[in-house]
Amino acid sequence: MTKIISKLNNGIEYIYKKNNNTPRMAVCFNILLNKPEDKPGIYSLMARLLLQGTKNYTSEQLANEFEKYAIDFSSELFPNYLRLKFVCLNEDFSKAIELMNEVITNSTFEEFEKERQKLKGEIPAELDSPRAKAMDAYFNEMFENHYYGNTMTKIYEHLDEITKEDVMNAYNYIINNGEKALAVVGALDKDEIFGQIDDTLGKLPNNDNNEFLIEKPVLNGIKKAINTKDDLNQAHIVKGWQVATCGEKDYATLVLLNIMLGACGLSSRLFLELRDKKGLAYVVRSTYETYKLTGNFMIYIATEPNNIETCLNGFDEEIEKIRTIPVSEKELNDAKNNLIGKCAFLEETNIQQACTFAKYGVLGFGFEYSDKMKEIVKTVTTDDVLECAKKYFIDDKYVLSIIKP
Repeated sequence: MTKIISKLNNGIEYIYKKNNNTPRMAVCFNILLNKPEDKPGIYSLMARLLLQGTKNYTSEQLANEFEKYAIDFSSELFPNYLRLKFVCLNEDFSKAIELMNEVITNSTFEEFEKERQKLKGEIPAELDSPRAKAMDAYFNEMFENHYYGNTMTKIYEHLDEITKEDVMNAYNYIINNGEKALAVVGALDKDEIFGQIDDTLGKLPNNDNNEFLIEKPVLNGIKKAINTKDDLNQAHIVKGWQVATCGEKDYATLVLLNIMLGACGLSSRLFLELRDKKGLAYVVRSTYETYKLTGNFMIYIATEPNNIETCLNGFDEEIEKIRTIPVSEKELNDAKNNLIGKCAFLEETNIQQACTFAKYGVLGFGFEYSDKMKEIVKTVTTDDVLECAKKYFIDDKYVLSIIKP
């Protein structure tokens, strides 16, 4: 296994990891979104349109090329970056890089109106899910008047205002001004492939001045979104806090807190207390999401409508316990082992490894941040967990979203 971290001719940082005896190459190329979109939905349309035709291929011809060479190619939008990735057979790497470069440099955005209408139909269908509607309202409150709060509801409200020119201007801006990170993982020798990478991705504009125009969101006080929906037989409850993110001192501790509270299924505290012992729900869990500048920690439950107050009290009880009573060494060690095992599972394939490298690379934490974090996790103590819970799970700054019949 060989790992090389270096730069392309244009200064774009990359990591190359050689995994011998694997039949497929994986490439992940991330572009940082370093300023808010001018209207909610511009970035969503941009990511969709990147695979809908270029100067040299119609959308159908492009799809046929991917199918002909069995290239699994996708364009995905995340709050802080645009991700382009592919997996291909080793012998088709040259074609895959050629097509990736074609998409990045020659996309025409010609099918703008078609994609806008498709998105216009998809959003109401997705928001028909009560869980999605509760989450949408939650993020709208958590990140009110901030780019991270451009929820499906907000995108839908602004779709008719967006023009093709808006999308093209946004794309041109990030191509010219967004930092970029490349990760390549597979069995081919570096010398076989990086000549062509330098001749394609290595000619893209690159800006590494670290200018980041998205401000850190701030949550002041308690915010609530209580909504109703016809024909519901369950209530959906989301409660959460703004917390530290990757690269910050408390990150590893928050990852472990998430596992202990509700992210490890049957053995998590919320599952054992609210589902097994009290029978309040079939689904209950916690989630810890990270952005470049902040983190979001939330707990979710779906329950009978007459159990709403009981569930909220159950949330409070479990949070109070973890804020005031030190976790046992066994519970902490179990959480650490759970995390290490989960990381091994989530970084098993070439494309999983490439995506992990590129994610932390483009966010500025370094390609190997995942490995560093695992080492930091091993040093977390029960006192760290207690102090971290006290610091972030506070009674006067949180968001609560409920949707009920």
